[in-house]
Amino acid sequence: MTASFSVRNVGTVAPLYGPQLPALNSVRLRSVNLNWRGPELALRLDLPAPPLHLPDDWTAAGANTVQVHLRFLAVADLVLSAWEPPVTARISMAPLPGDEHRVRVTASAAGGTFLEFTASADVLAGHVSGFRLGPDGSDDGPHLFLSKVDAKRNSTIPDPCEKTFYGR
Repeated sequence: MTASFSVRNVGTVAPLYGPQLPALNSVRLRSVNLNWRGPELALRLDLPAPPLHLPDDWTAAGANTVQVHLRFLAVADLVLSAWEPPVTARISMAPLPGDEHRVRVTASAAGGTFLEFTASADVLAGHVSGFRLGPDGSDDGPHLFLSKVDAKRNSTIPDPCEKTFYGR
């Protein structure tokens, strides 16, 4: 059984999707980032459904895809194998028996499950951006960020070593 998870900072995605993210049944998983300061993992992914409302500047720029970071807290029991990004994956969550606030998260693709971990059921969303998907499925072009801070600092997705973007 797949459990829904709560986005603690739902206001981050609410301007686009309302109070809930779309189902994560077919997302383009771009990166998995482990935070060295704590048991924390961030998934950078393209959401599978168009937003309910697309900002005017995104429409003018031809943005057709929404990307978001989902940050999982209190991560344990991590297993990552045979994964070459980007890949279209199904992200599913199931409640842990006997623990109402922890979930088992799995990411699977055509070749099977390649990522598993347990985490808090509360998830943080961040770095929400819109961009025009490249013909080859790339996301290396300009990104328009919802956050004013992200928009001021970035016009594209920073390199993975950019701690202020991928970390806390």
